[in-house]
Parts: sequence; structure tokens; C-alpha cells
Amino acid sequence: MLGLMQSHELLISSLIEFAERHHGEGEVVSRRVEGDIHRSSYKEIASRSRRVANALDSMNLPFSDRIATLAWNGYRHLELYFGVSGSGRVLHTLNPRLHPDQIVWIANHAEDSVLCFDMSFLPIVKAVHSRCTTIKHFVAMCDADKLPADTGIPGLISYEAWIGAQPDTYHWPSFDENSASSMCYTSGTTGNPKAA
Repeated sequence: MLGLMQSHELLISSLIEFAERHHGEGEVVSRRVEGDIHRSSYKEIASRSRRVANALDSMNLPFSDRIATLAWNGYRHLELYFGVSGSGRVLHTLNPRLHPDQIVWIANHAEDSVLCFDMSFLPIVKAVHSRCTTIKHFVAMCDADKLPADTGIPGLISYEAWIGAQPDTYHWPSFDENSASSMCYTSGTTGNPKAA
């Protein structure tokens, strides 16, 4: 006998849909890397998360592909949590406190295909990007006018340009709720960091 109380998977996308539906005007406040305070709402976070999902789809990234972040807590990172995981990909948070060689090892071991990073980590990304062999797309989590002209990182795009070109409508896919939604690697262990 199967239970009839819940006939749908518990997915990350359902969390942002609930927040948008029942707490849409609820305020989300974060300090941007640039230093100013940014205010938005769950309705805006949901809309921009759908744009993230569309941006990932436009890159033809398959289900369970790993999307790395090198970022502090903020509204863009929150949008990535929902957009990446909600679309069936895996959000992989990289630890900026690790040695650059460890960041390279982790990104390659996880087979990350995209790296989204805060501009405060641009020096790290510049130092490691050529050795991260699986990362094909680099997204700087900033406004288009804050993106330096010459970073040496091929194809670098600003987050706002990346999602700004996308519609804010998206049909969140349904998949097994046991599918991975996020991952991270340990630090302070013997040998190379371990996936968790």
C-alpha cells in the first residue's frame, strides 16, 4: 500500500515557490561585496532564480552537472542555490580559505563545469582558472559595469548580463528527491579534501 498524503517529490524548487507564494514581499537583505546594502524580496529572488535556471539550460548543461561557487553569502548566491539545485544541477561551494592548489584539485575532482565567483575572489580565480580543466564557463557575480575589461579569463561574463538575457519564467523539473542538490569538500583532513 502506498501513502496518498504526498504525491510529489520534496525538491529545492518547492522551497522558493512556497516562499514566493506565501512570503513574496518578505525582505531579503544582504551586504554586497561592493560594500553597499542590497534589498530585495522572495518574489525577486524567485524570479532571478528562474533566470539562473534558464541561463544554465542555455549552456546545455546536463542533469546533475556541478556548478561551483566561490562566494560570500548574499542574494546572488541565494539565487544560485535555488536556480542550480531547482533545475537538477548540483551547487558546489568552494572554500576560499583553501590554498589555490587545493581549489584546483577540488574543482577538477568534482568536474565542475561552471564557476560563479564574487569579485573579491578575482585574484584567486585568475591564479587557478587555467588549471581548472573541467570548468568551461566563468561568471563574475557583479553588475556588467563592475567587470574589469581585461581579466585574462576567457569568456568571463558578469552575473547580471548572464541572467539578464534570460526569461523569468521556468518550469521547474521533477526528479527523484534523493538526487544531490549541493556538495562541498572537507578541509583540515589528511591528504586531499574529501567530497561530502
